[in-house]
Amino acid sequence: MAARVEIYTTDFCGYCTRAKRLLASKGAAFSEIRAGDDPDKRREMIQRSQGTTYPQIFINGRHVGGSDDIHDLDRAGRLDALLAEPAAL
Repeated sequence: MAARVEIYTTDFCGYCTRAKRLLASKGAAFSEIRAGDDPDKRREMIQRSQGTTYPQIFINGRHVGGSDDIHDLDRAGRLDALLAEPAAL
């Protein structure tokens, strides 16, 4: 079973699109949490990530950052291993 990936997004966000495109290119299934127009989801995102920008990405419950961060992980050769970890319960 693959890792559980969650991504908090907002509409019309190029960084969100870029991050989702990278995850899709890796064959990673992800849950998109559209927080831009939902104050409760935005508060949840900020509480979990301590970040206020979009997207905020979690792999198996661990915050890995935003779009630039997962692209950095990919360039460093570390993203595939994170995505291959068994899903956390």
